[in-house]
Amino acid sequence: MDAKVIWKHEGLLLDGTAANRGQIALASDLDEGKPGFRPMELLAIGLAGCTAMDVLSILQKKRQDVVDFEVRVHTEKADTYPKVWTAAVIEYVVTGRNIDPAAVERAMQLSQETYCPAQNMLGQAVPIELKYTIIEA
Repeated sequence: MDAKVIWKHEGLLLDGTAANRGQIALASDLDEGKPGFRPMELLAIGLAGCTAMDVLSILQKKRQDVVDFEVRVHTEKADTYPKVWTAAVIEYVVTGRNIDPAAVERAMQLSQETYCPAQNMLGQAVPIELKYTIIEA
């Protein structure tokens, strides 16, 4: 995988791209009010997306009647630089009909232990708690 960022000649604003898949705007905390994701926000989004794809795919294979699905990532960070994450919580919100909690738990486990490289890699650096909520449709 290759990725790059290009400075937009304004503050610390950047445009990022990987494998010519379009661009995403990045900004620093110093660029308040300017559009763009903070780099650590992109890590959280990447983590959420990686595990979401796994868990949703597994639930579909298990024939769970999922009608809505959301993954939320909450992180805590150190007060001092480099302000790394000190803890993370991934919450899966599964809305559907007769969702089996055991199926959700197994899908989360498989994502964490086997399929999601973002979760596996970040989990070696920071404790990640997993939780889920099932909402009956």
